[in-house]
Amino acid sequence: MQFRYLQKVIMKYQFKTNINCGGCIAAVTPCLNAVSDIQNWSVDTANPSKILTVETGDMSADQIREVVERAGYKAEAVATEQA
Repeated sequence: MQFRYLQKVIMKYQFKTNINCGGCIAAVTPCLNAVSDIQNWSVDTANPSKILTVETGDMSADQIREVVERAGYKAEAVATEQA
């Protein structure tokens, strides 16, 4: 008997946001950390576009955008790639 293990594909999404300071990051952190399908995330507040990068295996860009918007911020998808 032969078994094949499928490795889950991890996707990396990037969003242009209005998360622009430490206070904003503190406000969005509980929302993003509460989603078990989000494996890793970060915000580059030094980038003029305030890029949010999210790694997930199960979520779409739209689902991530909805989480960010529920936290009170805007997110516009700008890039998607396999992590």
